[in-house]
Amino acid sequence: MNMPAEPPKRTRRSKGGLTLVDVARVAGVAPITVSRVLNSPEKVSPDLVQKVRTAIERTGYVPNLLAGSLASTHSRMIAAILPTIAGSVFLDTVQSLTETLAAAGYQLILGQAGYENSREDELLEAIIGRRPDGIVLAGIMRSALGRRRLQASAIPVVETWDFTPTPADMLVGFSHEGVGEAVAEFLYQRGRRRAAVISASDERAQRRNRAFAQAAVRLDMQGPDGGIPFHTTSAPGTAAGGRTGLRALLAAHPDIDAVFCSSDMVALGVLTEAHALGIDVPGRLAVVGLGDQAFAADTYPALTTVHLDGRAMGTIAANFLIDRIAGKHIPEVVRDIGFTIVERDSA
Repeated sequence: MNMPAEPPKRTRRSKGGLTLVDVARVAGVAPITVSRVLNSPEKVSPDLVQKVRTAIERTGYVPNLLAGSLASTHSRMIAAILPTIAGSVFLDTVQSLTETLAAAGYQLILGQAGYENSREDELLEAIIGRRPDGIVLAGIMRSALGRRRLQASAIPVVETWDFTPTPADMLVGFSHEGVGEAVAEFLYQRGRRRAAVISASDERAQRRNRAFAQAAVRLDMQGPDGGIPFHTTSAPGTAAGGRTGLRALLAAHPDIDAVFCSSDMVALGVLTEAHALGIDVPGRLAVVGLGDQAFAADTYPALTTVHLDGRAMGTIAANFLIDRIAGKHIPEVVRDIGFTIVERDSA
């Protein structure tokens, strides 16, 4: 009875890792049989499939997917570029992307571009060079160089968490300007007349803030100097930034009666500081966040916020890519999923 060969021993001085040939030797089969088991197991007898898989388990061999992708032109990988992987606001999108893509046989890899001094162009170049089957962006590609690279690559792209009528390829998102205007009108309708903003410094938040300020001035919610008070903190926004921001705003503008925050985390800091200062929320001060994070309904008082359906954005983006890669026609490549103001006790 022939016993399968022992797995080849590798040392730190070995050149390269285990190969398909090594697996074939351990399994006692030809390398072409290992290749068939990996790529077309239905064409190989069950006994051989089991023998090869046992050898793979014994050796710890991982197939070279890049080599397979060169032959098939598909990597089975989708890349997503986020401003931050620490921000809880993107978690639902990443989760739904992962689940939907995995069900179709794709793996998701993440890249972090940052907010300040964003390295999006450099990261995009590195990702395109590895030729994923698709790319998801958390935001609009505003760099002219980045857009040229995306279009030249012919890799399917979905922009999310923003909105433009002229996407680089496909888009699912919402209008940040629309959010800002809607929150100003919401606060005005609830009797607020001295609005202020505490916001992170990222570009999307600044666009929301400008729209909020323009609407607030139109509704006569500005201070005596004719403007809307702002306090800006570094991105991503934090509870500490919210606490510091409220103290600074109240010192300079003690008459403010409403604060629009760039995120629920910033709003949490505002609520905490208001409580520490003995300020009644919402009696003296209304607070509105953005993101409708899991904790928003459990703050005290419960946080009024803007609900953004991150899970829907992830699912739609994934299906856009799956259909495009499969060569299917997508009749609506720009999808505005909108937003909802969730009214709770803080406003």
